Amino acid sequence: MPLPQVCVCYLVRERAGVTEVLLGRKKHGLGVGNFVGMGGKLEPGETATDAAVREVFEESGVVVDASALEARGLLSYHFPHHEAWSQESSVFVCRDWDGEPGPSDELDPEWFALSSIPFDEMWDDARMWLPQVLAGASVRRIFVFGEDLATVVSERSPVA
Repeated sequence: MPLPQVCVCYLVRERAGVTEVLLGRKKHGLGVGNFVGMGGKLEPGETATDAAVREVFEESGVVVDASALEARGLLSYHFPHHEAWSQESSVFVCRDWDGEPGPSDELDPEWFALSSIPFDEMWDDARMWLPQVLAGASVRRIFVFGEDLATVVSERSPVA
C-alpha cells in the first residue's frame, strides 16, 4: 500500500553574505514543538508542487510560484510503532518568492544561518539529509523511527 504523500519546502535567502533558511516552530499536530520546513499533506488530485505552493502560503503568507520550486528529492518515513504517521515527502527548495513570512495557525517562522540550524529541535532525520539539500544536492532516503516515535533507528536503501 502506498504511503500518504506530503511535501516540505525550505525558503533560502542571502542576507549580508550569510545564507539563511526559513524554519517554523510547529504549534500543533505531528511534530509539535519542533522546527520544520513548511509543508503538509497533498490534497486529492494535487501534485507535490501544487501542495508546496499552497502550504507555503498557508503556513507563512509567502507567495511562491511553482516554477521557482527546486525539486530536491523524496524522503520516506516509516513508523512501525505508529503506522498512521508513516509518509513519503517530496522535498523542495525555493529562493524566489513574494512577501515576508509571518506566523500562522501552524507555524512561527524564523530565519536561521545554515551554520546555526537547530537540529536538536528538529526531527531526528533532518541532520542526516537537510545540509546536503541546502547545499544543492538531491536526496532519496528511507528512515525508520523507533518506539519513541522520535529517533531514527535505521536507514534503508531505496529499491530501484
